[in-house]
Amino acid sequence: MQLGMLSTGEQQPHVTQSRQPKQYCSQQRPFMVPLAVLPVQRNRTVSISAYSPSGRYYIIYTPSQTCLRCKRHAIRIAPYQTWSCCLLSPPVCYRCHAAAPPAAESLIPETLERMQQDAEFQATLAAVQARGQAALTREEAKARRRSLAGLGLPGFHSRLQQADIAPLRRQPCSTLQLNIGLYCNQACSHCHVESSPARPEMMDRETTDRCLQLLVDDRNVTCLDITGGAPELMIHFRYLVEQARSLRPDLQIIDRCNLTVLCEPGQEDLPQFLAQHKVRVVASLPCYSQDNVEQQRGRGVFQRSIEGLQMLNAVGYGKPDSGLILDLVYNPGGAFLAPPQSKLQPAYKQELQQNYNIEFNSLLCLNNMPIKRFADQLIRQGKLPEYMQILVEAFNPATVPQLMCHQTVSVSWDGRLFDCDFNQQLDLLIMTAAAGSSNGGSSSSSSSSSEGVESVDGPQKRGLTVWE
Repeated sequence: MQLGMLSTGEQQPHVTQSRQPKQYCSQQRPFMVPLAVLPVQRNRTVSISAYSPSGRYYIIYTPSQTCLRCKRHAIRIAPYQTWSCCLLSPPVCYRCHAAAPPAAESLIPETLERMQQDAEFQATLAAVQARGQAALTREEAKARRRSLAGLGLPGFHSRLQQADIAPLRRQPCSTLQLNIGLYCNQACSHCHVESSPARPEMMDRETTDRCLQLLVDDRNVTCLDITGGAPELMIHFRYLVEQARSLRPDLQIIDRCNLTVLCEPGQEDLPQFLAQHKVRVVASLPCYSQDNVEQQRGRGVFQRSIEGLQMLNAVGYGKPDSGLILDLVYNPGGAFLAPPQSKLQPAYKQELQQNYNIEFNSLLCLNNMPIKRFADQLIRQGKLPEYMQILVEAFNPATVPQLMCHQTVSVSWDGRLFDCDFNQQLDLLIMTAAAGSSNGGSSSSSSSSSEGVESVDGPQKRGLTVWE
């Protein structure tokens, strides 16, 4: 593999040979680009547009040098992708598609700048660094419990008992959900994962392979649900999808997509990749109006989301009889609940079709969980008790049998197991029967005797469901 040494504002040095790519922090100059060289002519200067804090991705562009074939700027250098060295020949970018639209610059620099200017973001980052995420999660749990207690509202298990619903019992796992990393090109105000370009956590190859082996060993699992962060930006995303489809041709694979990732440099072929492997795309679009979307997700996100949907439509997603499923997800922009799907979906379809010629299959209406970034927002606004009351009063017993934690196992980027992605962010680990017995009793009695999922002193180290 060829490795290029690139430095900001300096001439392009010669290409070196190496099999051991090094990784440097963002402050070091010059740095080694992993497993690739930038396709620019000799003695051209380069500029750094953005970088991944993990050191695994470098998004680089040349302001004055474009591909001679497609007339676009040179695009992302990514690990484990082969680039032809153009130092001694006319520059032609990797995966050149003559019909492709002009590539947009990465959203990451703007997101990082917005985070840097946001005092609340900076205060949260400082608190995480000073006290650790676990301590903040415990404080957040206390705030929710105090809100419930102050309003005289019951905990979850008490609410189940009032509705004469038995404790939640596990069924055979049919959905394996993988949160493969927290790195994202966005930093949304409602994010319960607290993803951003400043989060370097990613699932490693060993954990990825272990999850793939689970798909082989357990045929009860019929759905692989991949989330993040922006899962497509994780280093093993394409490997995971390729291997899962090869090992289990019958498997439903879901990609939880933020849409703007489709416009990131280096992701030009992502729609074709997803279509080739018959991945169902569940995409976030919290509104069909620009102002509402960008208030929640950041400046420039709406137009990129529309472009991403058009790219997916272009390869067949959302089209009748294509077999390529494109579902959209709505979530509220404040301390209120989503309207009924049956009423909102026709409005989405009409607006997106008339204004942008976009088609999709279904709209899913989700409510924001008061976790992490959205919880911080509610606490700052003094609306956490109000929102907790709204959630409790809107409890629908008919939904309990279909709760995801009955049949889902959620795996975090570092390989820990949870009932669902929300419990993962609350640090409520799954407790097996063996773990329950080691505490002096069965897991059934341990779970069902608890008043609520969270204690005032912090999250209990178990999930919602009872394991036999």
